[in-house]
Amino acid sequence: MLFIEYPKCSTCKKAKKWLDDKGLSYTDRNIKEENPKFDELSAYIKKSGLPVKKFFNTSGMLYREMQLKDKLDSMTEDEMIKLLSTDGMLIKRPLVITDDIVLVGFKEKEWEEKLKGELI
Repeated sequence: MLFIEYPKCSTCKKAKKWLDDKGLSYTDRNIKEENPKFDELSAYIKKSGLPVKKFFNTSGMLYREMQLKDKLDSMTEDEMIKLLSTDGMLIKRPLVITDDIVLVGFKEKEWEEKLKGELI
């Protein structure tokens, strides 16, 4: 299991504590230091079944500074993924990636349900 986070993010800290409390093992990756590349993001998005827009950190400063709320509708999926691959701070986090699951953001109920096969 891959856990992609921004260590200063309070939601990421909660999610990490949840994973630890459940005894789940994961590989930790700092999204600021090692941003997912275009190919990785494309695979995550496809595997998640979610629209690309769900991968944007809409509450982030960079998202607001770039005024992406007004721009995303006129962009293609590839353009959006390319943009996400330029800066980890644009990506909603944390991300959890397993062989067949991609979780975006921390929603305890959803994580409990989707990761029950991983629980000890």
